[in-house]
Amino acid sequence: MVVKGFSQEFLSPISASRMFKAGIVDAHVLVPKLIPGVVTGTTILQGDGGVGSVKRTDFTHVIPFSYVTDRVEEQDEEKFVYRYTMLEGGFLGKKYDAANYQVRFEPTSDGGSICKMTGQYNALDDSSFTEEDIEIGKQGLMGMYKAVEAYLQQNPDAYV
Repeated sequence: MVVKGFSQEFLSPISASRMFKAGIVDAHVLVPKLIPGVVTGTTILQGDGGVGSVKRTDFTHVIPFSYVTDRVEEQDEEKFVYRYTMLEGGFLGKKYDAANYQVRFEPTSDGGSICKMTGQYNALDDSSFTEEDIEIGKQGLMGMYKAVEAYLQQNPDAYV
């Protein structure tokens, strides 16, 4: 087994609190509305959306897989930290046997935030899970958070 991963950050003019509320806590409602050409819906299968909850996200044909199911491991609304583990779907069982992610929004002195994302994969072998596969995941996450950011810029009273 080969461990692979990524780390990525971006600056946002939106506060950490608003990004967390919209992009994490309410993502199951907001994201399908913002990017319907990518995400067709998210369903909470178990729990209330917080720690221990299981969520299924379904995708359109533009994604190389139809869905992912994740379990929320941590959702700290004071520190703006979210960790989750993929349970099924995606490339799980095909290219890797485990995938874990963390998203953290850190406040900046100008009222914005830094979004820090990490992902770790236990690849089935060295060649099964490529840098291109990792890039697809990174760009997907980045696109989602950029869509949330744009929505919050256009709607300054949302998620305050």
